[in-house]
Amino acid sequence: MNKGIKGRMNLTRRSFIKTAAATIAASGLIAQTAPMALAASDGSANDALSVKRVRTCCRGCGKMECGVWVTVENGRAVKVEGDASAFQSGGNCCTKSQASVQAAYHPDRLQYPLKRTNPRDADDPGWERVTWDEALETMGSIYTEVLEKHGSNSICTMAGTSRVWTMQPYGAYKGLFRTSNGIVPWQVCKGPRHFATYMQSAFAYSWQATVDMPRVMVRWGAATEISNYDDSCRTTEDALQNADCYILVDPRLTNTAKEADIWQHLYPQTDAALALSWANVIIENDLYDELMVKKWTDAPFLVCEDVEPSGPFAFKVWSVGQLIQRPDGSYEGMYEVKTQLLKESDLVVGGSKNRFMVWDSINNRLTYYDAEACVWEGQTFQTPTKGHEAQQEHLYPGIAQGWVPDETGFTQEDGFATEIDPAIYGEFAVTLKDGTTSKVRPVWEFFCERCADYSPEKAEAITHVAADDIVKAATTYATRIDPETGYGNGGIGYMLAIEHGCNSIQNSRIFDDLAAITGNWDTPGGNRGATKTAMAEYQYQFAQDSMNTENYVGDDDIMSKIAGGERFPLLKWWQWWADANTAYEMMVTGDPYPIVAGICESGDFMNMGNSLYNWDALNNLEFFAVVDLWHTPLSGKADILLPCFHWLEATAPRPSQGSSGAFGATIKCIDPPGECRYDPIISRDLHKAMGVPYSTIPGIDPYPDLETMLDYSIPKANMSWAEFQEDFEKNGWWD
Repeated sequence: MNKGIKGRMNLTRRSFIKTAAATIAASGLIAQTAPMALAASDGSANDALSVKRVRTCCRGCGKMECGVWVTVENGRAVKVEGDASAFQSGGNCCTKSQASVQAAYHPDRLQYPLKRTNPRDADDPGWERVTWDEALETMGSIYTEVLEKHGSNSICTMAGTSRVWTMQPYGAYKGLFRTSNGIVPWQVCKGPRHFATYMQSAFAYSWQATVDMPRVMVRWGAATEISNYDDSCRTTEDALQNADCYILVDPRLTNTAKEADIWQHLYPQTDAALALSWANVIIENDLYDELMVKKWTDAPFLVCEDVEPSGPFAFKVWSVGQLIQRPDGSYEGMYEVKTQLLKESDLVVGGSKNRFMVWDSINNRLTYYDAEACVWEGQTFQTPTKGHEAQQEHLYPGIAQGWVPDETGFTQEDGFATEIDPAIYGEFAVTLKDGTTSKVRPVWEFFCERCADYSPEKAEAITHVAADDIVKAATTYATRIDPETGYGNGGIGYMLAIEHGCNSIQNSRIFDDLAAITGNWDTPGGNRGATKTAMAEYQYQFAQDSMNTENYVGDDDIMSKIAGGERFPLLKWWQWWADANTAYEMMVTGDPYPIVAGICESGDFMNMGNSLYNWDALNNLEFFAVVDLWHTPLSGKADILLPCFHWLEATAPRPSQGSSGAFGATIKCIDPPGECRYDPIISRDLHKAMGVPYSTIPGIDPYPDLETMLDYSIPKANMSWAEFQEDFEKNGWWD
């Protein structure tokens, strides 16, 4: 550890208090002088004052899409304030957003590429300024040499999330190096819910549309009045004030606990038990949405415990909306999911593995749901035409109610050749293809039995929440205040506390289930997917991808060796991150192979596992590059350190991470200092240094300029980036 840092950490309680007092006093002086220094004109005192206000998207925290106005005087940003027309943030502008001006002009900003001249374990890195050409040439030649000597997975990528466009290590750099070893905060930040929802429903359908003002507001393990990914702060406060009932589940007395109608202060890390108990109450009191359960979940699928688990289909998750077919007809990146759900292939030779069997209680026979065609037996899919406008109250100006289709069932009017009724209870005899008879039961019965293990009385002993209070909360949540709307009271806003504990994926699964069985899935105020926008298929290009459509990691051999894959086999299925702890261990042990180089963009070793172990592990790397705004603890291990843009200096499209529907942009407000470069441009230049095209789009230069990248990112908007930017700056956010 750096001696200077270590020395500052050796504080007694008394000296800490003294230091804190001195710091507070000093900060008082800074507060009086800093704003004037930051706002100082670059010109003379006689210059005419040039003032403009730029509408943009704040990236001060990197988690939300707050619309803001930035005031720029003579080329310098002097103020950040909320944009009241930004419906997804309601004019919110937090202290971190306002402090962005200080961050952009901070004297410690990196301004030039730097090269280490002292050993990595030295207290002083001996930084030496170099040119961009020298830095990129060094990186390109060393990474190429490492790949030739040690193979693809010998290089790891690391990232944070903050500025969004710094997420090239999630995708572009992994593709550039052909490595599966990405160390990203996804592992502890929204990743578990994405993992869970992709496993059992639809990827990222875990965002609650708080902006829709749910009738029953549920916040579970969160303080979204302070921070969140989306729809937080002002939006959270307004939603809970307007809700018919506000339910908070949190061990802590948070800022909004005093405003809750029901506060369930459970024992820490007992969330799954409480959620399962909620589900039990909902089932026992017939508060679940029966049609939703029967038609849109696997509840009626039949479980056959007499057949060997087999694969109905294969998932592939690493490619964005695209399956890559090999010449032999198979697909790259496949992972077979085995199950004991009864399939047509279990009943007849040559039967489909994608047809899941269901018992039709009207006609007393087997029928099926075809997961490949996405229709039931005898069903002709019909685009819904009957419906009504949603009926949410207290919406911010600019938010559309949205259109809600009428529910459709299993009748001829709903497109079925014969009316059916999928059974969710009962035991049925079936004859398997080998001639044997087996008893089968619907999935719903197994789910109900699991939930029954957590009666309110049993959950009380585990969670320390009174059984009567559990019943009250679950009943309030699931009983529809206005059944005429055709949808539930609202989803469940569960946050990172759920994902920072043990069984985080299982926690996320039960919340997904709760929203689904109560008719709060993909509904106004419910749990919905991330915002769909006018961006390209590779819409997160600025966040993580290049424009190289072949620049992905799809090789089965590479993926089979992902760090932590043996410890956590589902990582081979997931394919979007490696296990961080295992990756650091491989830097030290070289087992089962060595990780000898890496690159990090706006991340830090301190956000994963044992930071002291990780600090030492990084000493074993042959080469390491870091892209960031400032010197960080991690930069102390870098061989090359590259300076990048602050959000006030960047231009990029920005769809809401959550389900608010907001689509806008971060617009350049000021010029960057020194020789800072924009992260996507750094990625493009490293591709060029290694001789790998950043773009393989026909008609586009392999190493395109920023304007071309921006044009490529929004073709579905039917306008160029310049046209979209003009529209955004004039008219504001799209819904």
